[in-house]
Amino acid sequence: MIDQATIDKILDAAQIVDVVSEFVTLKRAGVNYKGLCPFHNEKTPSFVVSPSKGLCKCFSCGKGGNVVHFIMEHEQLNYYEALKWLANKYHIEVKERELSDEEKQAQNVRESMFVVNDFANNYFQNLLHNHIDGQSIGLAYFRQRGFRDDIIRKFQLGYSLNERNALAKEAKRKGFKEEFLEKTGLCYRRDNDGQLRDRFWGRVMFPVHTLSGKVIAFGGRVLKTDGKVAKYVNSPESEIYHKSNELYGIYFAKQAIVRDDRCFLVEGYTDVISMHQAGIENVVASSGTSLTSGQIRLIHRFTNNITVLYDGDGAGIKASIRGIDMLLEEGMNIKVVLLPDGEDPDSFARKHNATDYKAYINSHEVDFIRFKTNLLLEEVGNDPIKRAGLIGDIVRSISVIPENIVRSVYIRECSQLLQVEEKLLVQEVGKLMMRTKEEKQAAAEKQRQREAAKAGRAQQNVPVPDGEVPLELLGSQAPPPMEGLDAPPPPMDEGGGVSMPPPAPFPSEGVEGSTNDRVGHPTPLPWEGQGEGPLVEGPLVETLFIPSQNKQKKAYHDKEVLLMQQVVRYGERVMYAEEDEDGNSRNVTVAEHVASDLSVDSLELQDPMHRRMLDEVMQRIHNEGFVASRYFFSHPDPQVARLAADLSSDRYQLSKYHSRSQKIVTDEERLCELVPHLLTDLKLAIVEDELKQVLAALQDRTIMTDAARYMEVMKRYKDLSEVQRAIAKRAGDRVVLS
Repeated sequence: MIDQATIDKILDAAQIVDVVSEFVTLKRAGVNYKGLCPFHNEKTPSFVVSPSKGLCKCFSCGKGGNVVHFIMEHEQLNYYEALKWLANKYHIEVKERELSDEEKQAQNVRESMFVVNDFANNYFQNLLHNHIDGQSIGLAYFRQRGFRDDIIRKFQLGYSLNERNALAKEAKRKGFKEEFLEKTGLCYRRDNDGQLRDRFWGRVMFPVHTLSGKVIAFGGRVLKTDGKVAKYVNSPESEIYHKSNELYGIYFAKQAIVRDDRCFLVEGYTDVISMHQAGIENVVASSGTSLTSGQIRLIHRFTNNITVLYDGDGAGIKASIRGIDMLLEEGMNIKVVLLPDGEDPDSFARKHNATDYKAYINSHEVDFIRFKTNLLLEEVGNDPIKRAGLIGDIVRSISVIPENIVRSVYIRECSQLLQVEEKLLVQEVGKLMMRTKEEKQAAAEKQRQREAAKAGRAQQNVPVPDGEVPLELLGSQAPPPMEGLDAPPPPMDEGGGVSMPPPAPFPSEGVEGSTNDRVGHPTPLPWEGQGEGPLVEGPLVETLFIPSQNKQKKAYHDKEVLLMQQVVRYGERVMYAEEDEDGNSRNVTVAEHVASDLSVDSLELQDPMHRRMLDEVMQRIHNEGFVASRYFFSHPDPQVARLAADLSSDRYQLSKYHSRSQKIVTDEERLCELVPHLLTDLKLAIVEDELKQVLAALQDRTIMTDAARYMEVMKRYKDLSEVQRAIAKRAGDRVVLS
């Protein structure tokens, strides 16, 4: 484990803008930075990074946190692995104790798979450079392809011996479990004898890296093909590798893509390597014939501009067109370059330096719509049926473009190329866009109905009699409050049903047993110079008659969130001073005031995470140097740390104009006013919520037919109404209608 001093050192050194910039293109937005969220698909930047707070947050999907949480989420690491990742970046020495056997066994499967892949990567590289077969076969092959030794080492290329179980034997000798050799796809079991066999034997190896450089998969190329063996074999899908979300070479290309604001897309491993060697580093490979949405999102994090390089193979071009339509839908700017006959990105890079290569690209690249139109026009010739199909194909491509101006420009160009009236193309594009919109809305509605039906079945544990509305559906349609305790029990009609007469008016004051005298004069706040006391005697909220459904989604949950924001941000700040029993002055912090004020009325926070965080603050509030926000941001429990980051995040910042033109009072400057106000709001929301449940209870047949229980509920309603008025008076004489 890593000691707290080292953790603090890492957090002090790690700059969140610096770290996030390795994975996301950020642009300054006032005092913050914005970019496309790396955790979900979006076209408008909603991922905000605050250097002053050391936080990042996507205000669309909600993911974010401090610099450690970002690395945890992005690289799928646990807390301590993310800390070590940052320590390595900032050259901080991490001293940790040796893990016990039990702790080693408790490491999760993902970590073990990464470890096995790292071992295999080193094993293949060692064979390539140090084994006689690796040097004479594997290394000779790479050099024959024109790869320099520095490029071979940069891309960590390797060699697998021409033996069916060489890797398996070496891995087991090193103590690696067969389970993880199979899970990573490095090995498999033969059906006939169950023996473990290598998947990549007798091949040169191309490791596939994540954005941070972790090896997640391999590609192996056989050196001699006789038609019976596949030329390339790739790792199967696993818990750490999803081919549709990965791009070969992205780890080595990401900085160059951001620098040049352009990404070159090719097909294979050797295309990427040769272009790197030629000096063009902003290049990645889809490792297949068509793009996926996950790969497109990966590119879109770094640039909007992409150039696709084709080698002139007509079949390959047609197969990849669908993927490029997906690029258009993402709003990316797409150019296409067709290399000379007989050339591919690999061979062309070996014959040209970076300057010549880029010059050729710049002089031959065309926008995708024009390229696709010309390509298909060559096929259809003068056949009117095929030509109509071509027009429909082009219209479909144009219809997915999100930008109106770009779409209109393409329509005008295609009208000239296809010799079709522009008005007709506009109409067809409009029809397709409307149809697509309707299909999406229909799909969303179906999903909503499925979720609603599922939620309804989950709530309906007790059958509801015909003609009766379920209590959970009453909501704001609940009947008005019933005032009066002297109303007789509800009479029964001849058919055994309940006949409820209108209740008599219920006096607001002077009723025997009323708590009005007790709660009519709420206890002043501590800084008003008077003692602090409970709002009412006994618990403010008692056991409810109707079981609560989904308490965390109650009305008062939002009030709790606002209150916890102050605890996380300013929990250790002093609110006021008070005298203890010995007459000594004592400073009361925000967290202490919140905990004390709630306990006076026998209340506690309803969200378990909120309770836990408040308890932890109270345990450490008097520790020297304790800062609530810093404590939670570095909390070892990711759930607590992420919640704290979320509570500390602000979507908007005050503009420079307003901050300079007038003095703005911040929350920190008005804690003595804000925190009591939020506490009062929370209590009021809790009482109002229970009032709703009491009203719902009054509609319960079992209570309506039981005179004693009915009077008990009515008494509870009266008490709550009085408490509601008292809290409202404390809140500032708000008008409460009942």
